[in-house]
Amino acid sequence: MNNKELRVPFGAKLNDLDTELQTYGCRANNPDICANNSIPGICAFSSDDGVCRKPSRAWKKKYAELKEGHNE
Repeated sequence: MNNKELRVPFGAKLNDLDTELQTYGCRANNPDICANNSIPGICAFSSDDGVCRKPSRAWKKKYAELKEGHNE
């Protein structure tokens, strides 16, 4: 996977791998200044599966909003 594929807009539709605690790809507004950028096993850009295991604090709320929107 390349970096461009892993950059996902914060409000994009949910991916099957998205949960309250992780996101497929990076949903940070500016991944270059993310505190977890390039940390192996945490950052989407540094993990084999492309999953970010420490999204922003705002992610839980956004995940709930997006999930609710899927059920309508």
